[in-house]
Amino acid sequence: MVVDVVMPKMGESITEGTILEWRKKVGDTIEADEILLEIGTDKVDSEIPSPNSGTLTEILAKPNDVIDVGNVIARIETDDTGATKSAPKIEPEKESEPTPQSDPPVSAKKISKPAAPSSEKTYYTPVVNSIAHKEGISQEELARIVGSGKNARVTKKDLLAYLEQRSSAPKDFSPASSVSQLSDKRVEMNKMRKSIADHMRMSLDTSAHVHLMIEVDMTHIVQYVAANEVNFNAQEGFSLTYTPFIVYACVRALQAFPDMNSSLDGTTIIHKKNVNIGLAVAVGGGLMVPVISQCEELNFLGLCRKVRDLAVRARSKKINPEELSGSTFSISNYGMFNVSIGTPIINQPNVGILGVGTIKKKPIVIETEQGDSIGIRSMMYLSLGFDHRLIDGTGGAKFIETVQKNLENMDLENLF
Repeated sequence: MVVDVVMPKMGESITEGTILEWRKKVGDTIEADEILLEIGTDKVDSEIPSPNSGTLTEILAKPNDVIDVGNVIARIETDDTGATKSAPKIEPEKESEPTPQSDPPVSAKKISKPAAPSSEKTYYTPVVNSIAHKEGISQEELARIVGSGKNARVTKKDLLAYLEQRSSAPKDFSPASSVSQLSDKRVEMNKMRKSIADHMRMSLDTSAHVHLMIEVDMTHIVQYVAANEVNFNAQEGFSLTYTPFIVYACVRALQAFPDMNSSLDGTTIIHKKNVNIGLAVAVGGGLMVPVISQCEELNFLGLCRKVRDLAVRARSKKINPEELSGSTFSISNYGMFNVSIGTPIINQPNVGILGVGTIKKKPIVIETEQGDSIGIRSMMYLSLGFDHRLIDGTGGAKFIETVQKNLENMDLENLF
């Protein structure tokens, strides 16, 4: 019997999806739960498994098509009984025929073709675009590669083979070649990059951004992590990082300053019942902001586990779309990239975002009752971006100072 494959519903607010890449082509056999295609939404890109085993008989949507949820995008022929067939797995990007070992080496020119002018834009998968950008391959050069995918699409394997053979081919040092290598490269943004660009531009157009910075003495937390990281890792199976301490301190400050845990609807202030922290996570080709919901109900260990879980699943593309919305305040930790300070853009519809810099040892003046002295301390800059439509400078200053004090005076002995 024939089974329809429909565009899946990826979340309550998701009504459509974009076809990014088919992992199978018409005529291929596929097993149930084997990856059939990759789709993208405004919130996340996801790999979609096949609902049945059988043979892919029809593909009704091509890459870059935007399809409404519930519409048929492919059909699979199964047996009449619906029993799962045992079929050999076909790995993605293995669509071209192997070259016999007895054949002589092929020059780069033999696997390229003249670029034909076309009114339609050629589609390349994000991984192909990424490799081409890294290797300095222009769109014109990419168009000359003979693709082995459906409709002559250039696959990752095609591009890697071209790069390998191009590097071993004699170099052409003609003037025309030199000019070509120095020409500008034009690469279309992928869907995630477009979504980020639109969201950030909208935020700047919506909120009156103001930023404040403060320095925090993290010495006692650094020492605590160093003393407990081995036991923590043995017990939990992952490393103890500084991020849960920052989230913990921030949650307590948000409870004391409800305006910072709000959103604006025109001239109406919406105070949020729960504290839902959005954590910016760098992923391949962009950024995701998964949300830890109801942070006020979690103890410190619960925050550690949530931070770890969301970061791992975001980077492995296993995050659910529902987990990328509903934040009431966001944190961006650029310190992991050795950056000291920054001014992050507010994640709408939040009215505030905390930027976290790297921790560095510095000589600091230490004031005591016996007098001043200079000591080596582990210092960190925090920056607070807030919406001046709702939060004034005084409120922003008091909030970030509260976060600072929560970190510097944290009762570490009673965390767990």
